[in-house]
Amino acid sequence: MDTIVRRFSWALAAAALGLLSGCASMRLIDSDVISVPAVPAGMSLQGATYRFERLPSQANNPEAGLAEQQAQAAMTAVGLVRDDANAQLSVMVGFSGNSYLADPWGRPLGPGWTPHGSIVIGSGIGGGFGSHIGLGMGMRFPPPTHYRREVSLILRDLKSGQVVYETRASHAGPWSDSVPIFATLFQAALANFPNPPAGLRRVNIELPR
Repeated sequence: MDTIVRRFSWALAAAALGLLSGCASMRLIDSDVISVPAVPAGMSLQGATYRFERLPSQANNPEAGLAEQQAQAAMTAVGLVRDDANAQLSVMVGFSGNSYLADPWGRPLGPGWTPHGSIVIGSGIGGGFGSHIGLGMGMRFPPPTHYRREVSLILRDLKSGQVVYETRASHAGPWSDSVPIFATLFQAALANFPNPPAGLRRVNIELPR
C-alpha cells in the first residue's frame, strides 16, 4: 500500500511540475483595445479585399513594411483578403512604442526619481513649532525598463472615401522583443471583427516566451 501511495504522489508531483513548466513557457499579453465600426447599410466587411495605404512619412520606412506584414497576417485570420488590383478598402497601419523606467507595479517613474529614492517632506509653524518627515529607500540597482507599444488600423471604403472601421490596441509590460509583441497587438486589435463590443475592452492573448 505504501508503495502505491508513493507512486501516486510521484505521479501527482510530476504532473504539477509539467503544468508549472507549461505555464512558465507562456506569457499573457493583455492589450487595451477600442474598435469603432462605421459600416454603411448594405456593405459587409466580411471577406472584403484591401490594399495598404501609407503616409508620406512612412513611404521608405522599413518598419512600416514589417508592420504591414504583421497586420496582413492578422487580417487574413479574420477573413480579409489582400488584393491590390481589386481592393474595396484601403488600410492605413499605425504603430508606435517607447520605453520607460517602472516602479514595482509597472507604473512609469516620475521625473523626480533618484537612484536612492530619497523623499523629504517638511512643514513648520511660526514660533519654532514644526514637523519634519524623512523617507528613504536604498536602491542599489536601477529600476526595470518597461515598454509601451500601440498599433492602429484604419479601414476606408475606396469608393466613398469613408472610414468604415477603426481600431487600436496598446500594451505595456517588461517584454523587450518588439516583433512578436507588435504582431500580437494586431491580433488583439482585430478581435471580434467586424462586430466588436462598444467601448474599451481588455483582450488577452498567450504568447510563448
